[in-house]
Amino acid sequence: MNTLKSYVFYLYMYGLMVAMGLIGLPLLLAPRSWSRAYLRLYLKGLWFGLRWIYGITFEVRGREHLPAEGALVASKHMSMWETLAYWEILPDPAIILKKSLIYMPFFGWFAVKLGNISIDRTGGAKALKKMLRDAARRGSQGRQVLIFPEGTRVAPGEAPDFKPGIAGLYLSMNVPCVPVALNSGVFLKSYCGLKRKGRIVVEFLPAIPPGLDKPAFLRQLHERINAASGKLEGMGEG
Repeated sequence: MNTLKSYVFYLYMYGLMVAMGLIGLPLLLAPRSWSRAYLRLYLKGLWFGLRWIYGITFEVRGREHLPAEGALVASKHMSMWETLAYWEILPDPAIILKKSLIYMPFFGWFAVKLGNISIDRTGGAKALKKMLRDAARRGSQGRQVLIFPEGTRVAPGEAPDFKPGIAGLYLSMNVPCVPVALNSGVFLKSYCGLKRKGRIVVEFLPAIPPGLDKPAFLRQLHERINAASGKLEGMGEG
């Protein structure tokens, strides 16, 4: 049954993306704020499908930990769901995405229009320097620079070492870093297939202030994100 529901949801999700993408093509020439509002309209439709087809809803905790101005946000990554969800959860995010995603029809076009940050994972130091420059520019505009420090989606309970990009961002941007825990992987597979119905929780944790050295920052960030995510996973599985 879950496999059938997953196929139905995929048809709904991508069908809605294509339909709204085609209708919204003129917005690629309009102000960025128009595209942002249109994407949030798409997400409203997506959440309806998530609830109607899967029986999945979500809640956000700890918004008070988000700084009013530009910030670095580091999130656990379990499913494609949060790649989209942060466009509604955060006021105006600049999400760090792997470069290949910007070539996807509709999704990639709007990702570029919305000022996300693409990174070529094979580009080495040159790609990292470009990412740092782009992130500094977005942060100076008061936007939330969002990165998934694990670098890829992981299963519940997995806690791999973080990629070097998060430390580079923290040290170069000199702004608070807000860790984020979540449990989307308890309910959704990597590409949003259904595991079980329930309620996804996204939890912003107290910010880590700037000024720590690299080892201390990475240790604190890793411990906070994975300890809080573990608790949320336990709640979801109960």
